[in-house]
Order: sequence, then C-alpha cells, then structure tokens
Amino acid sequence: MSSPVIEVNQVTHLFKDHRALNGISFQVDAGTLHGFVGPNGAGKTTTLKLICTLLRPQTGQIRVFGLDVRSDVKSIRQKLGYMPDHFSMYKQMTVYEYLDFFAAAYGHVAKRRDVIVGDVLALTDMEGRKDDLIQGLSRGMQQRVSLARVLVNDPDLLLLDEPASGLDPRARIELMEILRELRRMGKTIFISSHILSELAELCDSVTIIDRGVTKYSGPMDDLLYAQGDRPVFRLRVEVDTEQWGARLPSLQGVEAVEPVEGKPEFRLTVSSPDIDANSMLTQLLAMGVPIAGFQRDQRKLNDAFMDLTERGVRT
Repeated sequence: MSSPVIEVNQVTHLFKDHRALNGISFQVDAGTLHGFVGPNGAGKTTTLKLICTLLRPQTGQIRVFGLDVRSDVKSIRQKLGYMPDHFSMYKQMTVYEYLDFFAAAYGHVAKRRDVIVGDVLALTDMEGRKDDLIQGLSRGMQQRVSLARVLVNDPDLLLLDEPASGLDPRARIELMEILRELRRMGKTIFISSHILSELAELCDSVTIIDRGVTKYSGPMDDLLYAQGDRPVFRLRVEVDTEQWGARLPSLQGVEAVEPVEGKPEFRLTVSSPDIDANSMLTQLLAMGVPIAGFQRDQRKLNDAFMDLTERGVRT
C-alpha cells in the first residue's frame, strides 16, 4: 500500500489571539480526489497554505509526499500546484502569453514551452481562446486559465481553494469534469469547499472541519455511517413505476424503498457500507431497471454536514 500524499497530524495554528486550527489531523491517499469541507471561517484556507508551504505549522506535523513542510520546502513545491480562492492574473496578457510566462518561470525553453502550453490549453478546453486577452474572459474562463497555469509544471498534487466559487451552474459542471479527467490521469486532487453537496458525487473521500477542529475524515460513502445514519440513493425510472416499486425491495442491501410522490422516482435506503453507488448501479442494471437517473440523495449528506458543524451556529 502506498504512503499518503498528505499527512496532517495534530496541527495547531494561531493568528495573534485567534486559533485558526486546533489540533487537526487527516490524510489524503495518492490518486484520489479528496474534498476539504467546512463553513466559512473553519480554517480551510489556512490549512491549504500550510500544506503548500506558504505558512509554517506552529505545532504538529505536516508531510507531503513524505517530506516535511518545514525542512523540504523546495522539493514539495516542485511536486504541487496551488490555486487560491482569490487569485491575481496579468489580465493585459493573452491566455497564451500568460501560460507561456509561467512555463518560462519554471525554466522551460521556448520549444518545450509551446508543447506544454498547448497541452494545458487542450486539457482545460481553452485552445480556441488562447489569443484572447484575459481581461475580456468570463469568470469561468478565467478560472480555467488559472487551473491551466497550475498545471504548467505537471504537478502530482493539486491544491484547489474554492475553485467553483462564483461560477454559474454550467461552468461548475465543466470544471468538475476537468477535475475528473485529471484524476483519471493519476493526479491527487485536494479541493476545498464550504458546500458538501457540491463535492458529494465528485470526491472519493472527505475531511470536514469546523472552528479549526476535524469533525470527520474518511471515505465519502462512509460519512453517513459515521453519523449513525443510512445512505439514501435516488432512482428515476423511464416507465412502469409500479412494477419496479414492487421489485426494488429485493435488491441486496436495500433496507427501504420509498416512492417519490408525483414522480417516477424512488428513494432507496441501504443498510450496509459495502453498498455504494457503483454496486447499487450494477444490481439495478442486472435487474433490467430502465434507469433515467441515479444519484445519492443529498438531503441526508446535508443533514450530516449540518450536524457535524453544529447546524451552522457561529460565534
């Protein structure tokens, strides 16, 4: 089994009298897409800055690729890319000029830079906008350029702070698909957000923090079990709702089937942590269910998040 890419162990960090982090601990495995979730002010950005060596931990230990963030700063920075929430851009440049500038900063010669920039433009679907001035791009397009800039040095680890902030629904979906492709390429992606449901179908695992304290860290599918609850999946069928309502309770691991009033949909409550979305879909397809839609029911996840973070009550 490979070593974790990120290991955070009992880290505390203060800004004057404010305790931003209070003994948080978690780890991120290689090749995963790990969500880092918490209310605004929970300590997410501070944690990201510590991991990418922009801050030094005051107590506790952080290791990235087995390297200590205090003593191995240069080696760590060569292996990661960091995209902050609020990023500055040279908006008077074209997209190509901007990416070429950062490729040069990483020491690549001109011929090599042209290949690198072409690759990251293709990956972020920005090839058709390479000659556009950045200042004329939408927020979503600027987010893509910023992500392309992070990819210029081909990092093994991506640290993304609220990358979907301010994006319209279409831009969010497109960004998430880019992140899935990066994971398929073997990248480890650590993505922060204050919205759990935004990451529920994207991430393999999640860490939830509140007021600088780790509330949960582990597989996304196990989050509800950690809260003593049962995951629920929402199934939409194409035809003959009554027929499938009678047959669905026979699925392995299904504890309850609840029709959604007025819709050709069912809520399936499962009883075992081994029944994840993939295994449930496999059973449904084997049964011949005419699936029109299938996803985790976000209501339960949102309830778990609210319970872990004291239902949003802030002081």
